[in-house]
Amino acid sequence: MDVSWTLWALTILGLSALIAVDFFIGRKPHDVSTKEAGIWTVVWITLAVLFGLALLVFGESQASGEFFAGFITEKSLSVDNLFVFVLIMAKFSVPSHLQQRVLLVGVLIALVLRAVFIAAGAAVIANFSWVFYIFGAFLIFTAWKLVQEARAGEEEEEFEENRLLKSIERRFGVADRYHGTKLFIRANGKRVLTPLMVVMLAIGTTDVLFALDSIPAIFGLTQDPYIVFTANAFALMGLRQLYFLIGGLLKKLVHLSYGLSVILGFIGVKLVLHALHESGVHVPEISIPVSLGVIGGVLVITTITSLMADRKRKRAEAAAAAEKSAGTAGTGTRLDG
Repeated sequence: MDVSWTLWALTILGLSALIAVDFFIGRKPHDVSTKEAGIWTVVWITLAVLFGLALLVFGESQASGEFFAGFITEKSLSVDNLFVFVLIMAKFSVPSHLQQRVLLVGVLIALVLRAVFIAAGAAVIANFSWVFYIFGAFLIFTAWKLVQEARAGEEEEEFEENRLLKSIERRFGVADRYHGTKLFIRANGKRVLTPLMVVMLAIGTTDVLFALDSIPAIFGLTQDPYIVFTANAFALMGLRQLYFLIGGLLKKLVHLSYGLSVILGFIGVKLVLHALHESGVHVPEISIPVSLGVIGGVLVITTITSLMADRKRKRAEAAAAAEKSAGTAGTGTRLDG
């Protein structure tokens, strides 16, 4: 898709305006209700759909298909990010009324860092087509790793700060408590960070690690930097509301890792096939409609099986509790006798 600098500028201005509106509405720290989160989640998804339809009407059908495939993939991968966001909030004991501000600024940091990643990735792909082999192999390895972790039942119980975050904390120092929405305060004549600033940096920099698989994944669906950027932007900007909307449902998505591993593995294979095709090897390439079908189908199946497994677990727990209660009552009766 041929994108002019004017369209790039208008797109960035438009996204910036949407972010400004979001920030203005949520400028006052408050506890985000499920209703508010639900309304804004629908708004962001609707805006993404309208953007994709605009690409179809004013651009190309392939560009529209690539955007939707990329957006759905990035959105599904971002849900996995929410697990870590929950851990970060718990690690830093973020007050509930400040969590929406933390996520907003953290996501903005992530968006800027991802833009850098996308620009670098596009430059590498434009000059070295063999990088598709590396991207494909990395995604297949990541998919295998996700399956192994899911089968082992590994869960992160506590967030560990990365080296960059620790070095920033040592350099500037951190206040011992939250000071509303302030990011810096003066303590003993020295300017130090507040815990709010630290947790914002934690959210933003941790997302870079997720970008290591999400960026190659979307480049496996499209090599158009404009589509890659906009799909990432729309997926990330609705992440804050999604956190509050499905935060309590995350534990129910027990098969999410399996679904994501299938998606990443599928895109990895797609990248390898594309690399072989670029090298002159006659192999079939996977079309965007097929990619959309596979990604959407995997997410639907994963969600259904996760909810079924969670319902089955609850029934088993209820039965075990009832059996234990009956056993205790029986013991009490015998003792009375």
